[in-house]
Amino acid sequence: MTHDGTPRSTALHTLASHCRAVTEARWFAIAAFALILANAAVLGVETYAGVVQRWHDELKLIEHGFLALFTAEILLRAGAHADRPRDFFRDPWNLFDLAVVVCAFLPVVRENATVLRLLRLARVLRAARFLPQLRVVLVAVARSVPGTMSFLLVGTLLLYVYAMVGWVFFADDDPEHYGSLGRAVLTLFLLMTLDGLGDAVRAGLEISRWSIVYYASYVLFASFVLVNVLIGVVIASLDEAKDMERDEEEDRERAGDGGGDEVERAEAPDTSERELRHRIAVTRQALDDLETSLARTPAARPHTAEESAPSP
Repeated sequence: MTHDGTPRSTALHTLASHCRAVTEARWFAIAAFALILANAAVLGVETYAGVVQRWHDELKLIEHGFLALFTAEILLRAGAHADRPRDFFRDPWNLFDLAVVVCAFLPVVRENATVLRLLRLARVLRAARFLPQLRVVLVAVARSVPGTMSFLLVGTLLLYVYAMVGWVFFADDDPEHYGSLGRAVLTLFLLMTLDGLGDAVRAGLEISRWSIVYYASYVLFASFVLVNVLIGVVIASLDEAKDMERDEEEDRERAGDGGGDEVERAEAPDTSERELRHRIAVTRQALDDLETSLARTPAARPHTAEESAPSP
């Protein structure tokens, strides 16, 4: 082993390349997606009490088989990043898959049937990994959460103001819909979807002709302005998610191209070091030969002043 640990690095590169060859294969993605669908089908079958009572042991065995296969899958994905472990933990989907698999082995989770069912149900969400469009939509929904929170705050304020106004003007004549703040908020929330708007307007006109201004302004702000703002936030997040997906795909392609170069560079140090040592040995031999030849050459005797002086 060299001082920089080259053999160990080469082994990690070899392991990562072999695992990547498996995980990046088309059959592996198809098999993992089919496994997720099969897991979802088994979860659906377990909702029938008669089937569970009759095939309880078989269903338990199938669940253990699913867990073993999902564990093997996540191990292969982790092995594909053996040379770059940090990249594995930077991918949110890898973290989600790892959490789903690891939690299934925790004693607290395994003893709680409800939590275990929810955890098994979470495996179905892993199908998004193999459906790029669904993955983009989920990322877009996640990125739209900050904008959605702002929408909810504005919508809540709007509902509260209009509910209080409705309670002031319609509580005595229409207590079923505006008898309290809670009833008014529920009524206006349903009107936000324009459900029953015609009946509400007709009932309001029987109380006062100015109720048309109340309902028209509410529908304008709640159904048109706020909903369109929410749609705009989601569409903007969807565009960002598509750009992120495209950038990540380009990064993976560059990383894949660079990975081969890294393996070649990892295999090259032994050969380069041997060549360097050979050159050093040849240079030393040439210097030794030069020193020996200089030692064997007689030095020229210097002329004294008497020898150089002319005779009388």
